[in-house]
Amino acid sequence: MEEKKKSNGNLKFLIAIAVVVIIMVIAAFTTDADSVKESAWSLVPPLIAITLALVTKEVYSSLFIGIISGALLYSGFNFETTVNHTFQDGVIAVLSKKYNVGILVFLVILGAMVQLMNRAGGSAAFGNWASKHIKTRVGAQLATIVLGVLIFIDDYFNCLTVGSVMRPVTDKHQVSRAKLAYLIDATAAPVCIIAPISSWAAAVAGFVEGENGLKLFISSIPYNYYALLTIVMMLTITIFKLDYGPMLKHEKNALNGDIYTTPDRPYENAASEEISTRGKVIDLIIPIISLIVCCVIGMIYTGGFFDGGVSFVDAFANSDASVGLVYGSFFALVITVILYLIRNVLSFKECMDCIPEGFKAMVPAILILTFAWSLKAMTDSLGAKEFVAGLISADSAGNLMGFLPAIIFLIACFLSFATGTSWGTFGILIPIVVDAFNGQDRTLMIIAISACMAGAVCGDHCSPISDTTIMASAGAQCNHVNHVSTQLPYAILAAVASAITFLIAGFVRNAVLSLLCGFAVMFGCMMLVFLLKASKGKTAQDAE
Repeated sequence: MEEKKKSNGNLKFLIAIAVVVIIMVIAAFTTDADSVKESAWSLVPPLIAITLALVTKEVYSSLFIGIISGALLYSGFNFETTVNHTFQDGVIAVLSKKYNVGILVFLVILGAMVQLMNRAGGSAAFGNWASKHIKTRVGAQLATIVLGVLIFIDDYFNCLTVGSVMRPVTDKHQVSRAKLAYLIDATAAPVCIIAPISSWAAAVAGFVEGENGLKLFISSIPYNYYALLTIVMMLTITIFKLDYGPMLKHEKNALNGDIYTTPDRPYENAASEEISTRGKVIDLIIPIISLIVCCVIGMIYTGGFFDGGVSFVDAFANSDASVGLVYGSFFALVITVILYLIRNVLSFKECMDCIPEGFKAMVPAILILTFAWSLKAMTDSLGAKEFVAGLISADSAGNLMGFLPAIIFLIACFLSFATGTSWGTFGILIPIVVDAFNGQDRTLMIIAISACMAGAVCGDHCSPISDTTIMASAGAQCNHVNHVSTQLPYAILAAVASAITFLIAGFVRNAVLSLLCGFAVMFGCMMLVFLLKASKGKTAQDAE
């Protein structure tokens, strides 16, 4: 059976590669380097990478093939230029960017902190404490959601912190790693995009010219239907046990003791090291609180809060999230080491041993992030942003009016999905939306900006090459492709309901009424899923 699975996997990979080769051959004979740029061809490389990853389940090779295909299109299939563009303008260039390096350093420090908390016994102690107070699988999942909502400062920070804290709890209650990854992902970007004090609010505010960006962001929150519907959907699925699609298989297997489902388990032995028996819950709580406080201080510091004359909100809006998170996580790491030395739960040597171990635990996430950033660099060089921006302009906006929010939502979904970046989508579409309305019909402009943000988060939520999706996989220590494939049916349902809701909102222009319509559409779809499940017998959760 195992040999047959390997044979089928190899066949899928060969077929997929053959299709890619055919696409590249067609491109070679029908285009040149100039005609490819700012055309539909600019989106082919990320689509190749995403499709390959979902079909072959091999994320590293799929991303690299996407990068190569982008470089081939850029160079007009010149070998030397392709190699130079792949490495100099791709991998090396993205690893030379200050923001990207900051995120990687933050990842390494977070990995070291997680390793420290595990080795000190803090995570195990919290798991034992939680097992006495959280009695059910539903309770473990709700606790994960609550913690995810509370940590709204930054999506990267959210993913890794919630994952490290809740993994022992969800593992004890036999919640699959795929489900944990979904809960983390659904409380990362969707929560950050409706939190006025977050790195996402700061990013959005920075893209709005000629307006009070933060005030506009706050006004758009009631219209951010994808974020609101995703949170409600997640709670509904958890409370009423309505898992469906590939996630249902993972949850069934988890109830039978297999929380991974697939043979590829990159983190299965991550917690097999010796754990201190002197660890207490406080050895987890103090490091986590230190991390939150220090990261907030680090972010407002980079925003000029301590220079005087800058308010907390303005400092957050002007912060450099990458640098702030590095500062905060570093000082939290120092506090954690000092705490463990004072409490004598770990020796100094044991603390230092955790740093390279934490680095190793983050290598899969770092590698995927590096490839994802490189792939984005390829699409940028091909003019993907300009191509998508050309699909909607101020000239066409006046003729669309009520349909505009739904159209912007779908365009933002596609752009964010293909490029793996929601912030990049904000940067392209928000200025276009503001310019399209030019101070007229402010309510519809707010709805359209909300549609842009919601679509960007939706595409980011679905995309295998999204940094937030990658972080959620790392936080849950889940196979990345498993996370993407199990999350897609949930995200697509919320996206369909959101698109319909934005269509209604474009004409009704009432946040509450439109949202109620969105809830009705979403619950109608979920009830249909429930009825289909009921006709097939008991679900994995019913066996609890």
